Amino acid sequence: RPTGGITMIRFVKKGPLDKIGPVVQLSVFRGSYDGEILGIAEYSQQIKKEKTDAAVIHLKPIDKALKELQWTRRKETLANRSSQLGDRVELDLNLFINKVPLDQGQIKNFSVILGQDQYLPGLSENIKGLSAGQEKEFSYRYPDSHYDKQLAGKLVDFKAKIKNVYAINLPPIDDELGQSFGEFKNLEELKNKIKENLETEAQDKEEQRLEIEILKQLIEKAKIGEIPEILIEHELEKMINELKMSVENPHEMGSAKFDDYLQSIKKTEEDLKKGFIPKAEERIKTALCIRKIAQEKNIKVGEEEIKQEMDKLIELYKGQEKSLENLKTEDGQIYIKNLLSNKKVLEWLKALVLN
Repeated sequence: RPTGGITMIRFVKKGPLDKIGPVVQLSVFRGSYDGEILGIAEYSQQIKKEKTDAAVIHLKPIDKALKELQWTRRKETLANRSSQLGDRVELDLNLFINKVPLDQGQIKNFSVILGQDQYLPGLSENIKGLSAGQEKEFSYRYPDSHYDKQLAGKLVDFKAKIKNVYAINLPPIDDELGQSFGEFKNLEELKNKIKENLETEAQDKEEQRLEIEILKQLIEKAKIGEIPEILIEHELEKMINELKMSVENPHEMGSAKFDDYLQSIKKTEEDLKKGFIPKAEERIKTALCIRKIAQEKNIKVGEEEIKQEMDKLIELYKGQEKSLENLKTEDGQIYIKNLLSNKKVLEWLKALVLN
C-alpha cells in the first residue's frame, strides 16, 4: 500500500515574455508502492530508434502574441449601453430541448466576451445589442460534430437575461506598451524578444514530442500491476486543478470562471474525472517507469544540484512569497529533487534512442 502522496512535476517553457507555462506534466509518487515493474532498463533499450528530423519552426504571427500581451493590460468599465462585439457580458441562461429544461442547463452569472463564445457557439450573435435588464429567447442548432453528445445535432432553445455589460478598453500597441513590460525601451525590442521566445518554444515543442514518444513506447513495453485507487484519485484531483488554472488564466483572452465552464459544457467535476481516468493511469505509469529507471541505472541527484536548482527557482519566483515558502519546505525540496531526477532520466532515454 502507498505511504506517500503524489507530487506534480512540470517541465516549463518560456512564453512571449518568459512567462511560465506547463509543457509536459509527470506525476512523481512518493511512497513504498512500486507496482510490478520488471526489467525497465531492458525494455527501454528495446525502444525503436527513429531518426528525428530537426524541428521545423512554425512561428505564430508576432501580431497574435502582441495582442495576447495587450489583453493582459486591458481595463474593464461598466457600460450603460447596448452590448457590442468585444464587450464582456454577464447573463443568466436557461436551455431547453423540445420545451424540456436541459440537464444542468440553468446557468447563473455566465460570463462571455462577445465574439469569443467557444463554449456556447452562436451566443454572441444572439445577445449582441442587448443591454442590462433585457431578456431574449432564441434557438440554435448545434452541429452533428459538436463535442457534447447531449447537444450534437439538436435544436436548443435559449432564454437569456442580461445582467451587466462591461466595455473592454485595450491600450494601443506602441512603444508605451512595450515599456510597460519593464525591460524594453520600445515596441521593436518587445517584438524581437517575442520572436526569440517563439523560436525557442518551437524547438522546445520538438523536444517535448520526442520525450512523449519515448515515454509512450516505454509504457507499452513495461509490465505494471494494478494501480491503487488512491493513486488514481489523487492524480484526478491534480488534473482537475490544472484544468481549472487553464480555464481561469487571467492572461488568456476568453478566460472564464471554472463553474461557468462546467455549466457551459453540461458536466460536473465527477463527469470530467470519469473521462480523465485513462490519462491519469497513463501519467502514474509514466512516473513509476521513470522512478524505476532511476533506481536501475543509479541515476541520482546530488545536494549541490538541488542547491543550484533552488537558486534558479528563487530567482524565477522572486516576489511570489507563497511559492518561495513552499519551495523551502520538506515537500518543496522533494519536489526539486524529483524534478531533477526526471530530467536526468529523460536525458538518458533520449541519448539511448538518438545514439
